[in-house]
Amino acid sequence: MWWRCEAKAITKIGSGKPDRRQTKISIFTEKFWRWARPKKKKNINFRLQAFFKIGHESAKKLCNFEFIKFKTQKMNYILFDGPARNALLPFTFTRPVADIRVGILTIREKWEKYLQTTSTTVTEQYLAMKYPMVEMEENVMINASYLPNDILVEMIKNLEKNQAIFKDDQVIAFFTTDDQEDVDFDTYEAIEFDQDCLTIENTWDIFQKNDAALREDFILLTQGEQSERIPKSVNAINPENIFIEEGASLEFVTLNASTGPIYIGRNSEIMEGSVIRGPFALCEGAQVKLGTKVYGATTVGPHSRIGGEVNNSVLFGYSNKGHDGFLGNSVLGEWCNIGADSNNSNLKNNYEEVKLWSYETENFAKTGLQFCGLMMGDHSKCGINTMFNTGTVIGVSTNIFGSGFPRNFVPSFSWGGASGFSTYLTKKAFETARIVMGRRGIEFDDKEQYILEQVFEETKKWRKE
Repeated sequence: MWWRCEAKAITKIGSGKPDRRQTKISIFTEKFWRWARPKKKKNINFRLQAFFKIGHESAKKLCNFEFIKFKTQKMNYILFDGPARNALLPFTFTRPVADIRVGILTIREKWEKYLQTTSTTVTEQYLAMKYPMVEMEENVMINASYLPNDILVEMIKNLEKNQAIFKDDQVIAFFTTDDQEDVDFDTYEAIEFDQDCLTIENTWDIFQKNDAALREDFILLTQGEQSERIPKSVNAINPENIFIEEGASLEFVTLNASTGPIYIGRNSEIMEGSVIRGPFALCEGAQVKLGTKVYGATTVGPHSRIGGEVNNSVLFGYSNKGHDGFLGNSVLGEWCNIGADSNNSNLKNNYEEVKLWSYETENFAKTGLQFCGLMMGDHSKCGINTMFNTGTVIGVSTNIFGSGFPRNFVPSFSWGGASGFSTYLTKKAFETARIVMGRRGIEFDDKEQYILEQVFEETKKWRKE
């Protein structure tokens, strides 16, 4: 068993560190050691966290620590992207699979709620600065494409060293003491998971499975909790299926929860005249504009805005579709903006199966869906009266405007519309991102810039430059 001890160490400059040959110090401790070497010689007192695979007395002797607290360390859980990462582009250009929002919560938030602990991520190298991995001696790795449920979580909690949970040929989770590059599943005891669970393996799964995910999240978040009072002016159908968090504002709206639960997040707002059918989630700080019509299985992520007509769509966060116009069977990443009176088609005129651009095959792939609308990556925008055809994929940091239908696949960092595209230079794109994020009190920092620079380079091959 690994023990966690919060300790106070006293040392002198020049006397060296405590012997760490048998000690696994946290990454925060490493930073402390570097910090604790000032130019002037003096005694230094500081607190640090250390992890020992030894008992209390042995650890005390080893490092001459004065122990303050002593308790067992929770298991270290790491969510990894898995084989679905490329199939979930453009959304995974700028985030790990774990940070995709479906239902009310992101996949990471769901796992952390179920496991009652924090997690880190194995993802693309250029994303690691923003989404770092913390690896310990013992780790449970979880495929982020799989959404948690009670049965699966219990199986994962009961995993022992060198055991792995599989569903068919796909690994869901495994308990390892090896470095990531050393994992060999031939040496693992395989445990078959034969139950159903939600998986997010394609972009369209995000809206297609939003109904089921939202219902599960609603139970997870509201069980044992007390909803705020529904205002008297609100026309509430099936009020027992409506949950309102503290600080939410809504008057003279219709909430129909007979078709699914309705969750209204903290400090959110629904303006007068709006008509909403469940399942529906309005996350923290989000807003529904005057007279909005919302059909079921729709999620409005934190600090996003919607207006007009919205059906079976997911907005990740900080995105705006605030005006009249239709958005259906669609997914918007973060920091997107849909211009006034813009519309997307979600059904072909001939009612045939919709095809979507695949970054894996670099061609249009069958979805098996009759209804499929717009997939828009982070930081993308469109001007007023923009029209999107059925099954359109828009990359990261695009700017679309003008009359007519733009093509069904618009690469990242594209500028233009139906008449043609040029490259949206990073300098201009970053200036816009800095302004847009600054309006919400969030800094466009070096991490964000670095990620977008990498996306720009990675997506060059699809642009005509």
